[in-house]
Amino acid sequence: MRIPRDTKAFLSLCRLLAFGLPVLLSIAVLRPDGAEAKVFDPVSFTLDNGLQVVVVVNRRAPIVYHSVWYRVGAADEAAGESGLAHFLEHLMFKGTESLAPGEFSEIIAANGGRENAFTSWDYTAYFQTVAADRLETMMKHEADRMANLVLSDAVVDPERDVVREERRSRIDNEPRGQLGELIRATQFLNHPYRIPIIGWDHEIEELSTEAALRFYKRWYAPNNAILIVAGDVDPQEVRELAETYYGPIAAGDFPPRERVAEPPQNAAREVILRSPRVREASLSISYLAPSYRQAEDDDAYALQVLSEILGGGATSRLYSRLVVDQGIAASAGASYRPMAYDYTTFDFYGAPRPGGDVEAVEDALRKQIALLLEEGVSAEEVEAAKKRMVASAVFARDNLSTAPRIIGMALTTGGSLEAIEAWPERIGAVTAEEVNAALKKVLREEQSVTAYLLPKPTT
Repeated sequence: MRIPRDTKAFLSLCRLLAFGLPVLLSIAVLRPDGAEAKVFDPVSFTLDNGLQVVVVVNRRAPIVYHSVWYRVGAADEAAGESGLAHFLEHLMFKGTESLAPGEFSEIIAANGGRENAFTSWDYTAYFQTVAADRLETMMKHEADRMANLVLSDAVVDPERDVVREERRSRIDNEPRGQLGELIRATQFLNHPYRIPIIGWDHEIEELSTEAALRFYKRWYAPNNAILIVAGDVDPQEVRELAETYYGPIAAGDFPPRERVAEPPQNAAREVILRSPRVREASLSISYLAPSYRQAEDDDAYALQVLSEILGGGATSRLYSRLVVDQGIAASAGASYRPMAYDYTTFDFYGAPRPGGDVEAVEDALRKQIALLLEEGVSAEEVEAAKKRMVASAVFARDNLSTAPRIIGMALTTGGSLEAIEAWPERIGAVTAEEVNAALKKVLREEQSVTAYLLPKPTT
């Protein structure tokens, strides 16, 4: 991912989106007349070449968010080529048969727009935000690089060095980045989610022009992509533009997504990282959990409600008990990210107050987990959590990028527009009994990883 100009706002949005199909979706409350409101009310159609197009009309401002999502990510890479999906994301800015390297970015800037791209384990996405009357220019050039990317060693080799430096700055020189890699490598015994999106450095070093082009030709095709346009647009005009620019691109013959399964996990694991760059200790406890696509019944929705009960702000159970009542923690909470093609995790986290004892925080967290397993949550807690989820998302549609990002994540991880639109109803139907049943399936010690980030005195 290239760092955008409005970094702070972007990272804040990413933090919200990190929770999968988040509480943002709960904007679909009842209208004042009592009728059920829509979440994003998208219009969707598919071109003859298989490209799915989704349009979300949002006339709050005369701007448009144009994005293309590919159903391919780091977990689809071949063994020994870690980081290839992310590397190709960088290389997609290096020009086509009609555009010189960087020229598309210059055109976007000249038109007063902003752009970026990002890679996950399950998807890769490219987007631009511009004035609504510049949409055609964005479509023309985004469609161009879907089919006509040109790469040579002259542009690939320097960009590989850029990616390696990105890894050094974000992972190798950042204790939390290092620990995050170690947690995933420990949490997943066999599944490719254990491999970092950016890749291992010794494998990044070997990525070639040939490998990048092979990956591009294998996965980048209209029938493996989703075009999402949100903003001050007319769906029929979007259809006409999509047919003009994306329609002529031939469908690809890409392979089905096949991922290896995770074997049974039979032992709890620990990861400890000590670093002189760490000022205050912290810990997390993560449990292997099902995603939307994997979950049985309504377990994913029940786990989302559980996450809100435990970690939904200053009134949540963990914060109020460990930070406010007991006063032993500076922070404490829980999170659950159900939007993944395969597995995900349910996470607890905490940090002591300055000078405090991380072991005391861990002991308190584990007592809360034990209490959950013994007594569960109450119907009152469930109802209050659902109300908070609605209240916190009233203004979600005000951000133009919210709808395309949630829709893109959903459609690239096995979800559907229907599931997005039905999210408030599904959340509203969750009961305390369902939450308590789901948490007992997930909070099993043998499928947990406890991670410690600790200071290391310099001597």
